[in-house]
Amino acid sequence: MKNRILKVDDLHYVYGNGKLALDGVSVEIFEGEKIAVIGANGSGKSTFFLNLNGVYTPAHGEIIYREMLVNKKNLNELRKNVGIVFQEADNQIIASTVRAEVGFGPMNLRLPKEEVIKRVKEALAYMNLSGFEDRPPHYLSGGEKKRVSIADIVAMKPEVMIFDEPTVSLDPQNAMLLEEVLLKLGGEDKTVLISTHDVDFAYRWAERVLVFCNGKIIADGTPLDVFQNMEILKLTNLKQPTMMEVYNVLVEKKILPDTQAYPKKVQELKAVLDDCAVLLSG
Repeated sequence: MKNRILKVDDLHYVYGNGKLALDGVSVEIFEGEKIAVIGANGSGKSTFFLNLNGVYTPAHGEIIYREMLVNKKNLNELRKNVGIVFQEADNQIIASTVRAEVGFGPMNLRLPKEEVIKRVKEALAYMNLSGFEDRPPHYLSGGEKKRVSIADIVAMKPEVMIFDEPTVSLDPQNAMLLEEVLLKLGGEDKTVLISTHDVDFAYRWAERVLVFCNGKIIADGTPLDVFQNMEILKLTNLKQPTMMEVYNVLVEKKILPDTQAYPKKVQELKAVLDDCAVLLSG
């Protein structure tokens, strides 16, 4: 059984204008999980993330990292181990060169200079940014800035990595490159949480989906369980992933048997169709 890494208990957050943004959120997160967080704009996803990282302080409720109850005295321990990549890279990048930007976090951890240099080199290589060290980040393309903002967090080596709408403003090619990075992080047993409006991505990438609505978690389950729940989808104005819709049409037309073996990718759908064709020809 995986160890619990974060526990959120009855979390409430109120904005300065009195708006309740989180309304009693409780959830446990375990080592190595790949979690997609979905819901309409204003449902509480980003506010939830900023509480998890310690940027925001909840009005009520508890956050427990490992077995440590988070408070003002140990907040830096949470921030060191829960890294967040913001929706807009320009809101995260502060340094004048890529090298200084990626090294900023490790330096704040008071690591030896040799270790900082090593981490920067590794993080840039990880994000395919070797050779960008002396370039000013604010003059990079949108996709390159996003990769720098992820390298910032990779260099910190946190246990939990949070991505807030990571594909916003990315073109299809950079979105695909980002997905490859996320798959690589998952393969390294990192705990990764991503908020997204892209249900197709959430369906094929995540092993668990949290659904937010009006500051509450209204569903928590596997992608298949969540995206088969039409009541939840209607309530949150979400649609079923394309692969599920296509599979349902093929079943309805009696082209495929209803085995509930929903494919997640085009290649998987093709394999199901090929298997069905072999059976029919036999």
